[in-house]
Amino acid sequence: MHLDSARIPKTEEFWSLLPGLRLGTIRKMTIATANTPLPQVDTDALIVPVFEGAKEERFGAAELIESGEITGKSFDLTLIHHPEGVAARRVLLAGAGKPDKFDAPQLRRLTGAAVRFLKSKSVKKIALALDPNQATPANVSAAVEGAILGSFEPDRYKTAEEDKKSVESFTVAVEGGSGDLAAAADRGRILAEAQNFTRELVNEPANRLTPLLMADAARKMATEFHLECEILHHEQMAKLGMGALLGVAQGSAEPPALIVVRYRPESPSGSAHLGLVGKGVTFDTGGISIKPADGMEKMKYDMAGGASMLGAMRAIAQLKPAIPVTAFVPCVENMPGSRAQRPGDIVTAMSGKTIEVINTDAEGRLILADALHYARQQGCTHLVDAATLTGAVVVALGHLNVGLFANEDAMRDRVLAAARAEGDRMWNMPLEDDYKDYLKSAFADIANVGGRWGGAVTAAMFLKEFAGDTPWVHLDIAGTAWIDDNKPYISKGPSGVPLRTLVRLATDWQ
Repeated sequence: MHLDSARIPKTEEFWSLLPGLRLGTIRKMTIATANTPLPQVDTDALIVPVFEGAKEERFGAAELIESGEITGKSFDLTLIHHPEGVAARRVLLAGAGKPDKFDAPQLRRLTGAAVRFLKSKSVKKIALALDPNQATPANVSAAVEGAILGSFEPDRYKTAEEDKKSVESFTVAVEGGSGDLAAAADRGRILAEAQNFTRELVNEPANRLTPLLMADAARKMATEFHLECEILHHEQMAKLGMGALLGVAQGSAEPPALIVVRYRPESPSGSAHLGLVGKGVTFDTGGISIKPADGMEKMKYDMAGGASMLGAMRAIAQLKPAIPVTAFVPCVENMPGSRAQRPGDIVTAMSGKTIEVINTDAEGRLILADALHYARQQGCTHLVDAATLTGAVVVALGHLNVGLFANEDAMRDRVLAAARAEGDRMWNMPLEDDYKDYLKSAFADIANVGGRWGGAVTAAMFLKEFAGDTPWVHLDIAGTAWIDDNKPYISKGPSGVPLRTLVRLATDWQ
C-alpha cells in the first residue's frame, strides 16, 4: 500500500490508513525468582551450571563426570531424566566453562543456550539454580535476559504453528535469595523484551516495514510506554532544509519520516540531555550505485541502528534514568527510481554544508547528517549514533566488535564503560583530522565518500562534521547487528546490538 504523505493530513485518520504491522506477537514467558532449596524446585527442567574440573555428584551424575561425558566446557549440555533427589522432572547440566572466566555475559549466553536446547525438547517450565555466591543482581538480570533472548525465533511468517515451540515460564531459584533479585530479574526482562522488540523490527521485510510503518510502530510503542513521539514528514523536513536526507528519499515511492521519541524524567539531575540517533534505511538497494544481487535481501536490516534506538527508548521509559533522552530516527528507502539522486549530485544539508554525492550507496551518512544537526538544534548536549554504516568496519573488525569513533575522550570513555558493564564488545577506532583530506571535493564543501582506504574512518569523519563540537560517539554496527547463523544461545538474524549499552549509558549517567 502506497500513501502520498504530502496529500494526507497527519491525524489519527492518517495513521489508521496504514496497513497493520504485526509487532508484539512474540509469546512472552512468565519470569520469577524463588527462594527455594534446589531439591524442592518443582519444574519441568532445572538448569544447573557445571564448571570445568568440578565434581558434580548430585542427580546421579558422578558416573557421567568420571567417564568424561560431562566436561563442564562452555555450552556442553547434558540432560538427565528423572534425576535423583530433586522435584524437577529433568536436570540440565550446563557447561559454564572455566570458573575464573565466568561472569554475567557468560551466564547470559549459557542461559540462552540452555533455554534454546530445552525449548527444542518442548519443555514449557524452566528454572535456573544459582548458588548464593553466584546470585548477584548482575547475574540474575543476565540470566533472565539470556532466557528471553534465547527463546526468540525469527519465524513470524511461517504458517505451521505446530513447529513453533515456546517456553511458558523461567524462574531463577536461589536458596536464601533476597528481594533485590526480583528487581534484578525485572531489569533483565525489560532489557530482553526491548531487544526482542528491536529484533522484531529488524526482521520485518521491507514490504511490511516502510518508513511510515516504522514511524507508526514507534508511535504505538511510545504510547504504550508513556513517551512523547513526533513524526516529521516530507514537507516539514523540506522546510527545515534537510536536503541530505530528502536527497536519499527522492528515489522511492515510499515517503520518508523522521521519528523523534522523547523521555523526560520527573526530576532531571543536571543539564545534560542525551541524544540517540539511529539510521533507519528500511531497504537499501544502493540507489543508482546499485548493490550486487547476491545478499541484497539482507538489506532489510539497514534500519537496525534506528530500531536499536527505539528499543532503547522502550527500556529507558521503564527504568527511568535521571537524564532526559531523545531518540532521532531518520527513515527512508534507498531506491533507484526515476527521481533518484545521481552520482555527482550536490545537496545542501540542514547545517548549510554542501555535499557532493559521489556514491549513492553511501546514503546512511547523508540521512544521519541532518538527524545529528537536528538533534543538536533540539538541545541535545551529548550524542550517540548507531548505524549499519560501512562494509569497511566488517573488514577491520569482523563480526565480533562494534567500531567506536568519538570526538571527545570523556564521551568515548562513558560509552566504553557502559559496553564493558553489559558485555558488548566495542573497539575504539582512530578519528584524526588528517582523515578529512580523503573527503575533499572540488565542487562542494565535502564529498560523501573518501575512496577505498579507511572507509569506516572516513564515514565517521563525515558524520563528525555534523556533530560539531557536541560530545559525540559513532557506533558502526554493520558487522554486529546481524547474526548469519544460529548460535547455541541466540537465533540467526538481528542481534539487538547496541541496545543494552545505550540503556546502561543512560541509567548510569552522572
